[in-house]
Amino acid sequence: MAEYPYGRYRYKLEIDGLEAGGFSEVTGFDASIDVIEYREGDMVQTPMKVPGLKKYGNITLKKGLTDSMVLYEWLISGVEGPVDRKTITLTALDESGEATASWQIIQAWPMKYTAPDFSATSSEIAIESIEIAHEGTTRVS
Repeated sequence: MAEYPYGRYRYKLEIDGLEAGGFSEVTGFDASIDVIEYREGDMVQTPMKVPGLKKYGNITLKKGLTDSMVLYEWLISGVEGPVDRKTITLTALDESGEATASWQIIQAWPMKYTAPDFSATSSEIAIESIEIAHEGTTRVS
């Protein structure tokens, strides 16, 4: 029987101990390893390639503006004192709401908060976003 890929529109996001509500968008999951090219004088043409720094992109969380200030307060606590690092878990859900795949974002902390844009001529939801720096992602299931 063929397996069908999961949709990207059903998921849940959990942040260590924060009741942050639902998110309309989660972007920026990526990891890369820099390539260092090295060539010695007696090598004919092609340089060696060796692994360099490992890097993880920042993750952006977007949600409709509510009266909750949990994400904003998480950022401000780091502005005013030590940064509070947390583990974030993103879980993809199937059509019945069952977990299908999960990723953990390790040592995460907010580095940027963006308040919504406002316009009297718009009929859109006000969206706030927070950008998260971290030290790695792991697929746990």
